[in-house]
Amino acid sequence: MKKWSLWLLVVMMVVGCAPKKTEIVIGISKIVAHPALDAVEQGIKDELAEQNVPVVFDVQNANGDLNTAAAIANKFKTDKVALAVGIATPTAQALANTLKTIPVVFSAVTDPVKAGLVSSLARGEKNVCGVSDMTPVKEQIQFLAKLKPIKRLGIIYTSSEANAVALADLTKAACKELGIEVVETTVASSAEVKQAAQTIVDRVDAIYISTDNTVVSALSSVTSVAMAKKVPVMTADPTSATNADVLVAWGFDYYKMGRATGRMIADVLRGQKPSEIPVKFMTDPSDVELFINEDIAKQIGITIPSDILAKASTVVRGGKVIKK
Repeated sequence: MKKWSLWLLVVMMVVGCAPKKTEIVIGISKIVAHPALDAVEQGIKDELAEQNVPVVFDVQNANGDLNTAAAIANKFKTDKVALAVGIATPTAQALANTLKTIPVVFSAVTDPVKAGLVSSLARGEKNVCGVSDMTPVKEQIQFLAKLKPIKRLGIIYTSSEANAVALADLTKAACKELGIEVVETTVASSAEVKQAAQTIVDRVDAIYISTDNTVVSALSSVTSVAMAKKVPVMTADPTSATNADVLVAWGFDYYKMGRATGRMIADVLRGQKPSEIPVKFMTDPSDVELFINEDIAKQIGITIPSDILAKASTVVRGGKVIKK
């Protein structure tokens, strides 16, 4: 405990607190609750528990509202938390804009440079560092095209969410290279997702959903519309795929992302400067998950090649979720 007593003193000096407190308070702000972001949160908690970091958490959910995200940031500032974590781009931006002397660690942020969180991927800012969930968009679409020929690809994204817009731009660029027409529609809230899916489902061969938090939180609304028309849905978020009729999901394990974020938090609490920490990307092959729902494939008349099935880390077959 002597080592942690020293860390605690350093943290309290950073946030301007007298060393009378006996706990390190970490504020966690996430833009919305859904399986992927919940998994990041749990990964952070488990990593810090495993490292025996004596912290307590103040977890706040903005419920998709930017004003609420700003209010949470102000709460953390008033409470003088030792460190704040922004899970997803809007909450991370709110924290970075408000907390100028308190360390901010972001997680599940697609493009931290475009989001204004850091000026370079090579290093953090004075009090900001974190983990990106940038996904290989072009490769994901190419993978989907192996399962079904695609002339027109539907995308739904949140026009007010920076990471969603960035991913939509990447999707359009990738489809242009691949000779695929993009049929797009935008939403402002999760309540609009089902109607958005209805507006494009009759005009597309498949639907691709990125790591757009608003849309992913209403993923079942997309798949219910798509299944009625036998249109396959691919998502970049395997963590949320088991809760909806997704054909295939290929992306990061968000729990592992949470663990990586937890390690970064521990480093900052130990005294490492955020400005010295480069943006972390989930590039290890073990960080990537491939989810395939064979039951959905059969319902919409798609045969999954055996070599692709062999690569899947999670398969749904006969109503059972099988993890390899």
